[in-house]
Amino acid sequence: MIKETKPQITLAKDVCLKGIGLHSGKEIELNLRPAPENSGFIFRRVDLDPVEEIPALSCFVSKTERSTTLKKGEVEIQTTEHLLAALVGSSINNCYLDINGAELPIMDGSSKLFLEAIQKGGVKEQDKLQEVFVVQDVIRHIDEESGSEIILLPADELSFTVMIDFETKVLGTQNATLSKIDDFATEIGSSRTFSFLHELEMLLDNGLIRGGDLNNAIIYVDKPIAEKNMERLKDVFGKDDISVKPNGILNNLTLHHPNEAARHKLMDVIGDLALIGMPVQGRVIATKPGHKINTDFAKQISLIIRENRKSNAPVINLNEPPVMDVNQIMDILPHRPPFLLVDKIIELSDRHVVGLKNVTMNEPFFQGHYPGAPVMPGVLQIEAMAQAGGVLVLNTVPDPENYLTFFMKIDNVKFKRPVYPGDTLVFKLELITPIRRGICNMRANAFVNNQLVSQGDMMAQIKRRES
Repeated sequence: MIKETKPQITLAKDVCLKGIGLHSGKEIELNLRPAPENSGFIFRRVDLDPVEEIPALSCFVSKTERSTTLKKGEVEIQTTEHLLAALVGSSINNCYLDINGAELPIMDGSSKLFLEAIQKGGVKEQDKLQEVFVVQDVIRHIDEESGSEIILLPADELSFTVMIDFETKVLGTQNATLSKIDDFATEIGSSRTFSFLHELEMLLDNGLIRGGDLNNAIIYVDKPIAEKNMERLKDVFGKDDISVKPNGILNNLTLHHPNEAARHKLMDVIGDLALIGMPVQGRVIATKPGHKINTDFAKQISLIIRENRKSNAPVINLNEPPVMDVNQIMDILPHRPPFLLVDKIIELSDRHVVGLKNVTMNEPFFQGHYPGAPVMPGVLQIEAMAQAGGVLVLNTVPDPENYLTFFMKIDNVKFKRPVYPGDTLVFKLELITPIRRGICNMRANAFVNNQLVSQGDMMAQIKRRES
């Protein structure tokens, strides 16, 4: 389900980074800039005329071999995952990513320098709340060919667990966990990309990794190196000496973490899942992840979100105490049983309200509507939503018990399906315009089992009781 949580966040000011593209070897300039609310992450190719924009969304994924490439028309952005992971790990929601080439700079092979740049620029809150996809059911994706699997489970906050197994003695099986996204910078951000030597030689043969050196990639040596290849590596990396140390890593590069490879794969998962387009609340468990299954899973979640948007049902937890119980509601509303049609208020802000009505067979209207086939009258569904809206507007005055709420107008009313005894009606009302002089314009929706049952636009006014 989708819910609004904290205010959206963007950069406080522009920051600039320069570096070399891993595969192109070209110097790249990248500028991170503040972006308006609801922008998300947008790459902008400023070296083109006109400037071409590519939103960081899964629908633009074009290639996933060794990195994630986005493409719109003929315009590409390569190696996006480390920067996107840094933005997610910094809790940023909106950012323009201006770049003067087709490939992001590899920097040190991790998210570290991106994180430092973001920290230098600072962040600022925006007015609108950020939507979050709240996982309520187990979601699974399996790649039969590779044996990779990603599972998304319900949880109170976002966390990640990754397991990798390359079936080699030098690397073996590794696991990594990130319990809180706030720990990304300290636990995951410095974990560098890695490769096996035989893969490196293949990439060199194909004219790739022109921007690679021994400082931005961990090279695992799983096979003996021929002397002629050792000399070639010296030339490629500009080193007087190349050696394999007892830990099986080329040139004795010091690991930041014993399980740095697994942590880097976790970073890739975070960066690729940023392509969902909104934060996720849930627990991610990835077994042997790679860019293909990561981005395929992002597409699957994006599709689920699109389906959820059709209903936009609020997320409620009946185990948590309500904002208002029925007695507190009666302290605000003048309605009384049997015409009080709201049992609980689940959420309440200055812009929205979520309420609940348990529809039981004891409702007096079921006696005549209809005998033998009880259905809740549509007009009472509207009345119940209006009462929830009354809580919203009366909550703005210090003495609500001295006011009454009156309908002024109802528009665009639709009834999607019947409401029966035993159903739990959940109402969500949002302000269309700010409340002025006691007049409230609201968009109202009612749901049963996350399915929309009725909706309408309402205008109401509160007036002080006559003495």
